[in-house]
Amino acid sequence: MTSTPDVLRYSAFAATPDGGNPAGVVLDAPGLTDERMQQIAAEVGYSETAFVVARAADSPVPRYRVRYWSPAAEVPFCGHATVATAVALAERGGAGEVVFDTDAGPVALRSRIEPGGAAIVSFTSVEPEVRDLDDDVLGRLLALLGIARDDLDPRFPPKESFAGNWHPVVTIADRELFDQFRFAPREVAALMREQGWLGTVTVLHALGPVDFDARNLFPVGRITEDPATGSAAASVGAYLRDLGYVERSIRIHQGAHVRRPSLLTVTIPDAGGIEVSGGATRMMS
Repeated sequence: MTSTPDVLRYSAFAATPDGGNPAGVVLDAPGLTDERMQQIAAEVGYSETAFVVARAADSPVPRYRVRYWSPAAEVPFCGHATVATAVALAERGGAGEVVFDTDAGPVALRSRIEPGGAAIVSFTSVEPEVRDLDDDVLGRLLALLGIARDDLDPRFPPKESFAGNWHPVVTIADRELFDQFRFAPREVAALMREQGWLGTVTVLHALGPVDFDARNLFPVGRITEDPATGSAAASVGAYLRDLGYVERSIRIHQGAHVRRPSLLTVTIPDAGGIEVSGGATRMMS
């Protein structure tokens, strides 16, 4: 009989007690096969489950090999499951600095425990990349979302941005359209697989200089819309920096459209990885 490892469940980046993005965390996973990790992720049913598969023996800072699985496939990196895993490790061994070795590259994290007992984690993404979004691909994507080119905010031209996963980033000018657009998950997932978008399709609406609403579509992971997406938040920071955006700290509000309000804080340095901060709280199984 195959043993079942202990799966912890956390909600990351919650803006309200019933908000945030649920993630599974398996802290002791060195003996699990790929097939077993995929099976566990499918059984848990969250957008991602993180598996700590190894710890470096000779690192001056605690260093862990972490892998991430959606119910459908392995993904290179997952921000909210990273935060959840760091909080779980902090609760087990104390807060501080750690490094996660992911398929996207090494990710540095630091955790702290606030006076009320809540754990807050900041992670610095891998080196970002930003590139132009092919015009034909953009047209196909917008058609699947029911959005016209004239609906886009001209201040924020569409691009593809990477900070662990590739995300197309489009920004809708009209608030009502942002709230109401619909899409066909199967067709969007097919386009995502074709383009190698293993993260989310990131749709933004600018609320003000430092506040953005986000809807992150994740049908490729069998999740229609993600409540909070750390890798997308980091990619948005890289995207804004590439545009020459002057603000160096922004807030991303996400999850209201799936009734799980979330808040992600993004710090944008002049160069290097993008920092994303938020908390995670333990959920009942």
